[in-house]
Amino acid sequence: MAFTKIEDKYVSQKSHIKFHSSTPLEDIEANNYKAVSTVDASTGNVVFSVPMQSFEFEKALMQEHFNGKNFLSTKKNPKAKLIGKITNLGEVDFTKDGTYNGSFSGEMTIKGETQPITADGKITVKEGAFSLESTFDLTLTDYGIAFKKGKPSTNVAKTIEVTLIAEYAKQ
Repeated sequence: MAFTKIEDKYVSQKSHIKFHSSTPLEDIEANNYKAVSTVDASTGNVVFSVPMQSFEFEKALMQEHFNGKNFLSTKKNPKAKLIGKITNLGEVDFTKDGTYNGSFSGEMTIKGETQPITADGKITVKEGAFSLESTFDLTLTDYGIAFKKGKPSTNVAKTIEVTLIAEYAKQ
């Protein structure tokens, strides 16, 4: 059995996940500051756990629809998960201040549906800690979220933009 050195583990409890849906009728944006994440700098393993009911919307009705059974059913599916690896780990030096391009490959699970995901981002190392930033697109139907009629079918984009920003400190 292999053991990971504790100094290679970083934890983020300062994460911001934002999604943006844009249609000709309406832009919808939600923010979540409750996600937690870990990164193992020696293996590149990354895990995010996102409490879905913590997304905050400009309008209360949007938040109600988001959490409802016809959209994400967050009582039944309280968390989304992102699990994977930094695929270009050899190009990132977590011991040296600087900004590095990062590539990620893994799996995203939302509403019980798991799909492969790849994303690029920026890793900024400073004084023994680091931040991670990435923006990527998610297609809602990949996660069992589809609207065939009614207002959501025209007001919610089929593909949404997700922005992820996390600040990590050694565990």
